[in-house]
Amino acid sequence: MAQKKVIGLLIGRENTFPGPFLDTVNQRGAAEGISAELAVLGGTSEVAEQYHAVLVDRISHEVPYYRAHLKSAVLMGTTVINDPFWWEADEKFFECTLARKLGVAVPKTIVLPNKQYIPDIDQQRSLRNLQFPLDWDAIVNYTGLPAVLKPNTGGGWKDVFIVNSIEELITAYDQTGLKTMILQEFINWDDYIRCICIGRQHVLPIRYNPRAPFHERYQISHPVEGRLREQAINDARTLVEALGYDMDTVEFAVRDDVLYAIDFLNPAPDFDNFSIKEDNFGWVLDRMCDLVLGYARGDTQPPWRDEHRWWKHAHRAPSPSPMQA
Repeated sequence: MAQKKVIGLLIGRENTFPGPFLDTVNQRGAAEGISAELAVLGGTSEVAEQYHAVLVDRISHEVPYYRAHLKSAVLMGTTVINDPFWWEADEKFFECTLARKLGVAVPKTIVLPNKQYIPDIDQQRSLRNLQFPLDWDAIVNYTGLPAVLKPNTGGGWKDVFIVNSIEELITAYDQTGLKTMILQEFINWDDYIRCICIGRQHVLPIRYNPRAPFHERYQISHPVEGRLREQAINDARTLVEALGYDMDTVEFAVRDDVLYAIDFLNPAPDFDNFSIKEDNFGWVLDRMCDLVLGYARGDTQPPWRDEHRWWKHAHRAPSPSPMQA
């Protein structure tokens, strides 16, 4: 019979988080029969009993095969962090709409049609519902200038343009190819905070400077304190609870004491100790271990477990054997 208390970790290029995470989970879970390992996936049938009780996913956004496996694993009873169904559907423009509904400040945002399409798209017939040309004047009248043009999905500050005129906007837009882009009001911030969020309740606000070189962006010597810290924690909790993300970062640009949620679609956040620094790394390690051990024990259920329609139907009847399928 397959083990039910194995925690698997899926990783990409990161090097400093996986080893300590696996070692700590193994040390803390040994007495309860809980172990952790790098997951090894290589082809699984649709009715296979799952080997892992929990899978921590930090790379499936770049490896589509993993995402396919994780969706099936969820259906078969594995807890996956984060929900692969929602993560695949989530987009920045939706999140901006959600944040406004929740009362969290976000920059004024417009989603734009793609600049280009795959060759099979017939420009004359397939795009008849699209306005052309775009009313660039109306668009920048809403967002204001300067504005930020960035992909509707993705992260890492890739393909981000700060534009100061309609001419600059069109020039940048013409470089975006097949990507769906959003245009946002530029928040000329006087402070910036990145919150690491674990388990939807644990939030660590860290002062952050996205303009600095990568290794200097976390401003550890200037802790976030007082009302600013409280507001960042409250707003971050509001967002990750609504999204159901157990592992995320939420970034706030602060202008005139208002916290604007800038980026909160990052369900595989940076956990490397050389970037978030050692004390914060220890905080992350401790809470991630608590999270996965709680799920492995069955102390808690993932936030999405009973919310998928197919889950309610699939678990009313026993799964068919391969001969019956």
